[in-house]
Amino acid sequence: MKINKLRYLSAAAGIATVVAGGVAIAPLASADTSTSIGAHVVDQRAKTFELVGKQTSLEDLDLGRAGISPGDQRVIHEDLYRDGEKVGDHSVVCTYTHVNPAALQCLGTFSLPEGQFAAQALLHLPAPSYVDVGITGGSGDYRNARGFVRTVPAGDTERHFTVHLKR
Repeated sequence: MKINKLRYLSAAAGIATVVAGGVAIAPLASADTSTSIGAHVVDQRAKTFELVGKQTSLEDLDLGRAGISPGDQRVIHEDLYRDGEKVGDHSVVCTYTHVNPAALQCLGTFSLPEGQFAAQALLHLPAPSYVDVGITGGSGDYRNARGFVRTVPAGDTERHFTVHLKR
């Protein structure tokens, strides 16, 4: 059972680090339907940017029956980088809500110089090759944040994030 728990929690770690924040670097385009030719207008409030999360700590908490059971948690902290420079940090807690098949409720908060934003997802294991996580709100420059973060594992302790943020 210990090997199964490690396998499930290892997969959860990859998924758990699914949300990140950072400084916007590229606007998204949106269609303007007010003209017959369908001209595109840039939405200055929509931003997409890339980050890398590098895990700095991880703790598995077996809070119920021995082995994986509802209520067990994985707690993760990561440093967030852009272009090799540390720009913030991220903490996430994933809680098992179901065991067979495995489902985890993950809640994360991401801190950046401009403010913080939060995201959450219900994750099912085995994990897909990427996960989209909904942004649920924020503070500072992110106080009206919504959108999603796509995360792609890049090894056991690193994640690549593409943040699709609307402010």
